[in-house]
Amino acid sequence: MHNEQTIDAQALDLMLRAGSRWVLWLLIGLSIAGAAVVLERLWFFLRERRPRRQIANMLAALRASGAAAALKALGDVRSLDAAVARACLEHASEGPAAMEEHVAAVVESQRIRYERGLAFLGTLGANAPFIGLFGTVLGIVRAFHDLARSSAALGTQAVMAGIAEALVATAVGLLVALPAVATYNVLMRHVETALASAGTLGHRILAHVKAGSPTGSAASEGK
Repeated sequence: MHNEQTIDAQALDLMLRAGSRWVLWLLIGLSIAGAAVVLERLWFFLRERRPRRQIANMLAALRASGAAAALKALGDVRSLDAAVARACLEHASEGPAAMEEHVAAVVESQRIRYERGLAFLGTLGANAPFIGLFGTVLGIVRAFHDLARSSAALGTQAVMAGIAEALVATAVGLLVALPAVATYNVLMRHVETALASAGTLGHRILAHVKAGSPTGSAASEGK
């Protein structure tokens, strides 16, 4: 029992000695990781930007010569729109229903690629203030612990200095959280816009294939 109390006292003393400084270092490390995620995502989105010229050429070739010519006009460009267009054009011979399933599968797989790392940013933005608050609590506990072990004159000064240091942790937590939340919202908006654009392109290609299919032709004649 005495050994357990000694261990607990040593652990408490170690935590109080560390105070809020280790929390500050943790927040700094998390902010660096968050910045790395943002830079990686920006580079990813830059490489995956919408190839407007190739998409226009592909649609023109589709209307003029069919799926094979459209696929050739699209080339090997990389983007969410291009992936959806390829899924439509490569499976055009299977019919509109099969094309819709292939497009849905491509969109979901591409969504995972586009949202990679963004969950970390969202989690960091939501929890960084609480991490900072935890550091503040530790700093205040340490300040009052120093007050209990010091004289009245020195204790007041120690408490004020400790509280001032502890409040820095909350400020740093907010400073880390605000850019993380803002960047997360902007990047998620970009992802949703890219998915909507790709979905629209897929529907345009599907509409062309349905219009040229026997079912579509029969429906047109019936009208």
